[in-house]
Amino acid sequence: MPPQAAKKTRISIDDYLAGERDAETRHEYVDGEVYAMTGASRRHALIVTAMTGALLPLARARRCQLFTNDMKLRLEIAGSTVFYYPDLMLACDPQDGDPHFLTRPCLIAEVLSPATERIDRREKLLSYITIPSVQEVLLVAQDQPLLEIHRRANDWKVELCEQGSLRLDCLGAEIAVEHVYADVDAGSGLAS
Repeated sequence: MPPQAAKKTRISIDDYLAGERDAETRHEYVDGEVYAMTGASRRHALIVTAMTGALLPLARARRCQLFTNDMKLRLEIAGSTVFYYPDLMLACDPQDGDPHFLTRPCLIAEVLSPATERIDRREKLLSYITIPSVQEVLLVAQDQPLLEIHRRANDWKVELCEQGSLRLDCLGAEIAVEHVYADVDAGSGLAS
């Protein structure tokens, strides 16, 4: 008799959220299945920190809140519930007030890494653009100065920015490419 495939145990949303409150490792949740997240590289962390530093005053001026990779995003896609941990999210909707996750961000950013780039570019990007509040999804390269933005106002067509500044419609402001990569260039270099 052939061996039977192992049946995956599904976890409820409530059990997932309760487990994440005390977990040492963060997990993403896709329709009852949980996936452990890998740690970020030095470059990844420096880029997220630089973006946070550049965007935080702009977010405060618009009475928005900026969240980094410890805040979950909850999505409902085709009857399935999904929780991701984007690298950065901007929330400007005062009704988006759950203490553990967002549902209505206007900007989502992911810093690409070799381990996550395929998922970030496909699964996550396609999921993020289904959220009615999302105006922009920003994908940020680690190995070169390159910001890739997908805008709802542009039918999600990609725009690339390697130098100068990139306009963020959600904030009504610009972010300079050199500011995003300043600490990486000064500290560890892009090639390391």
